[in-house]
Amino acid sequence: MAKGNATPPIARRRANAVTLLPTNVPHRFLRLLAAIPKIVRRRRRQRSLIAVSPSFRPPLRTSEKPRCGIQSRTPSPTPTREVEAPPKPKRPEAEQPPQEEPAAAAAAGKYWAHRHSLFSLYDRGVLMDAEGWYSATPEAIAAAQAARASPAGLVVDAFAGVGGNSIQFAARGCYVVAVEIDPRKVELARHNARIYGVEDMIEFVVGDFFRLAPSLKADLVFLSPPWGGPSYNQTPIYTLDMLKPKDGYTLFQAAQKIARNIIMFLPRNVDIVQVEELSWLCSPPLDFESEENYVQHRFKGITAYFGNAAR
Repeated sequence: MAKGNATPPIARRRANAVTLLPTNVPHRFLRLLAAIPKIVRRRRRQRSLIAVSPSFRPPLRTSEKPRCGIQSRTPSPTPTREVEAPPKPKRPEAEQPPQEEPAAAAAAGKYWAHRHSLFSLYDRGVLMDAEGWYSATPEAIAAAQAARASPAGLVVDAFAGVGGNSIQFAARGCYVVAVEIDPRKVELARHNARIYGVEDMIEFVVGDFFRLAPSLKADLVFLSPPWGGPSYNQTPIYTLDMLKPKDGYTLFQAAQKIARNIIMFLPRNVDIVQVEELSWLCSPPLDFESEENYVQHRFKGITAYFGNAAR
């Protein structure tokens, strides 16, 4: 009896797995099952609609070649031409300052302690050659000499050197014609004048003063000719014929052709009687004045003033 009533195990599992739903109640799950094929078709159709535009062509690799010779009718975009920016105007290169020579550096060792008495702005880049270290007029003396000139006057600096006196005359308000036969010194003088901010007040001329003098006219002439080097101090009395490149009488006569107002800076041991005689070379004789110049209680030289420059 027990064996006859027993249900096979497979049939029992199927009976338990199937659950009948009432026929009069719509079920969302059945609706969802029925709609799945439509949803799948719709999604496939949407994916196929998201197609690449006909003009799009994927880039080919360098090793790949097009499979057919038919090209797309849509024109490929014209390559954009790179517009070069107009070249910027080149700025004028800053003038390079002249380099200091080894001889100047050697001379600087002896006179280094007095550098600020020669140029108060030395630390801003003032440059000198070897001769300039012992021949430049100390700045305090050059300023006192320039004070004798009329402001806005025209001054000829006959032996400009590295520009110490020309700078002080320009700072006074004078327009200066700086004559120097050595082009190297002219470069240094122009550089130093730029440091003092008076470069536009000075006209630098490379030339021989004795050749240029007949063609020059000015209100005042400043003369500080070479004294012959540091050895001038070994002479007990310095005479005017020891000046370089020509004697003091020839020099003074050349200056007279330019102006009647003359200033001369001479060694401290100069024969002052000879200097005063220079004023008698003019007719009528020029007014004359001489003064001793000191820097920090050191006797540096004698300045002679002629004409209106004398007080």
